[in-house]
Amino acid sequence: MSDAYDLDAGPDPAALAASEPEPSDAEGPVYAVGIGPGNPEYLTPRGERAIRDADVVVGFETVVEFVRGRTDAELLTCGYRDEAETLAAFADRIEDGASGTAVLMGDPNHSGYQFVGKVQAAVEAPVRVIPGISSLQVAASRARTPMEETAFVTLHKSGDIAPDLQRLRESVGERHLLVLPRPYDWMPEDVAAELLDCGASASLEALVLERLTHDDEAVTKTTLGELRALSAESDADSSPFSDLSVLAVRSG
Repeated sequence: MSDAYDLDAGPDPAALAASEPEPSDAEGPVYAVGIGPGNPEYLTPRGERAIRDADVVVGFETVVEFVRGRTDAELLTCGYRDEAETLAAFADRIEDGASGTAVLMGDPNHSGYQFVGKVQAAVEAPVRVIPGISSLQVAASRARTPMEETAFVTLHKSGDIAPDLQRLRESVGERHLLVLPRPYDWMPEDVAAELLDCGASASLEALVLERLTHDDEAVTKTTLGELRALSAESDADSSPFSDLSVLAVRSG
């Protein structure tokens, strides 16, 4: 993570993104587009149009690669280390009159608020979010966990996740859980161990859904107890599961 975004010291860019509603009459907005789980069939027509019509597109390199063939825009790609520098270059292009679109995996409303906040802080223009299909939504369909009966928590973010873990502890067994893990220190097996340590039943049904919508999609059906046993095979840098995973825990 760039030194410009020290989330342990604050402020969290997600707080900026969520600080107030979008203006309904914004002119010349920068778009923040959710591109779906990576399968281009899940990119919405509205999102595709914002990408196609942009003069410049910015995003993490792995995300931009999914839309490279769908636009003639200038592509600015980054990783965590050069994120601030790349967004500054994007902001310069917007200030010069270019139309811009930022791209995020899935739906910006699911784990994307930190990046939306960073874009919003960088540019002197309103930011309009175009929601996408997320792996979370696909996971809910595969696991048959209705959203209104489910607690959703994302761990896939920088900074303190203690409040998110507490929400999981309070909800396990009472509601279905959908969890976006954080590679690789909070993977599905680590979450299972955390829930069992707080008293969850080892027999609760768990599903690990990997690379959803892709040709190599995989769904592992197991229990919390069996899943925790896999924690012996993982460490801070590895896991038996893909970094593109969703953990579903059914309530019973």
